Amino acid sequence: MKIDFDGIQAFVVIAELGGFSKAAEHLHVTQTALTRRLQKLEAYLGLRLLDRTTRYVELTVVGREFLPQAQTIVGDVTRAVSRLKDVSSRSRGNFTLACIPTMASQMLPKAMRRYAETHPGNRIRIIDASGFEVRDAVLHGQAELGIGLPTESHVELEEALLLEEPYMFFCREEHPLSRKKQIVWSDLHEAELIGISTMSANRIFLDYQLAKRGIKLSGTYEVRHLSTAIGLVAAGVGVAILPNSTLEEGARPGLCRIPLTSPTIKRKIVILRKRNSTLSPAASAFFDLVLDQAGSS
Repeated sequence: MKIDFDGIQAFVVIAELGGFSKAAEHLHVTQTALTRRLQKLEAYLGLRLLDRTTRYVELTVVGREFLPQAQTIVGDVTRAVSRLKDVSSRSRGNFTLACIPTMASQMLPKAMRRYAETHPGNRIRIIDASGFEVRDAVLHGQAELGIGLPTESHVELEEALLLEEPYMFFCREEHPLSRKKQIVWSDLHEAELIGISTMSANRIFLDYQLAKRGIKLSGTYEVRHLSTAIGLVAAGVGVAILPNSTLEEGARPGLCRIPLTSPTIKRKIVILRKRNSTLSPAASAFFDLVLDQAGSS
């Protein structure tokens, strides 16, 4: 069944304003066009809704019964369209963002504060997850956007670079290497390394970069989360090679973060979205804001 909204709207306005002339002016159409709209609706229904002569317009019995329902239809559609226009013009709404934990506690808060200033009332649901989980959340529609690591390319995903950050050496202040201004990879052969799980995107990337340069390291311990590694370093269990954003300067008194050189290895942080998929206005505004923030940093 095809709903003739123009015809229903014409009927409602004619009934409410009491004539074709005022109704045509209100709808910004000619009286001829307005008459055609009403005639088309009546022909589709097989019923006359209005009796009209050169002197007056009067609702038929069926027209009087239909008018309240028609007014509800026109009102509901008008309000719904108005809300959508407001969403579009002001980028209003809510969206879901998947994000790796290091960015959720480092880069993301600044972006969220800026977003809240320009789009008050919008809500962001955050899924904090591993790099692979971020990718899958965007791919399967659980999140409109994702902030994470570049992983295996996928035809349905596109990514944009946000930043690059180096891997650093983390140890306690009393560790023998803590006095160095920078660490070279050969310094770590005797270190009790706390490694990240081989299932982690961070570990896969780091292993690949080291293998390309002929560098081999073996860990004494293995954990899944970067936060666990930091906790073990703080407890004096060992040392760790982690992204710079794992720990803010001064966040853990007694811990040192030292640059790793020869070579310096950096990981990329990207923002992910579905290819050929239209973002909601709210997510689109956040996407643009994050890219702008990345470009100005």
